[in-house]
Amino acid sequence: MAKRPQDDSLFFAKPRKTVPHEFVLEALAAATPLTRPLFSCVGVYVGEKIVFALRDRPTAKEDNGVWLATTQEHHESLRREFLNMRSIGVLGKPVTGWQLLPAEALDFESSALRACELVLARDPRIGKVPKRRSKRR
Repeated sequence: MAKRPQDDSLFFAKPRKTVPHEFVLEALAAATPLTRPLFSCVGVYVGEKIVFALRDRPTAKEDNGVWLATTQEHHESLRREFLNMRSIGVLGKPVTGWQLLPAEALDFESSALRACELVLARDPRIGKVPKRRSKRR
């Protein structure tokens, strides 16, 4: 009886895509962050809250960086801490609840690490509890 060649692809998991700006997850390690796909980003969750979305895409490069999950009421106080923070263009609105720490900014890494410190300190300005999805019928 002839032996069939073994298909090695059955034994290997699909390689994971790299997480953009992975240093953010390392900085949040004490809070045991979870990641999930989110639009064209990687959503970062701490507990029940989404805190960040990490983006590094070839399209709309000006919106690459760390997206902060926040609300408009906190923009002014956060802008005092993050001078380059702004709304996200790909979301299509002049002002968005989500705010961006742009990867192209000179202070990107230090700003992203500061945002991680705020999350670890449970700063109420960063993080949203996502709305529950309704069950499909």
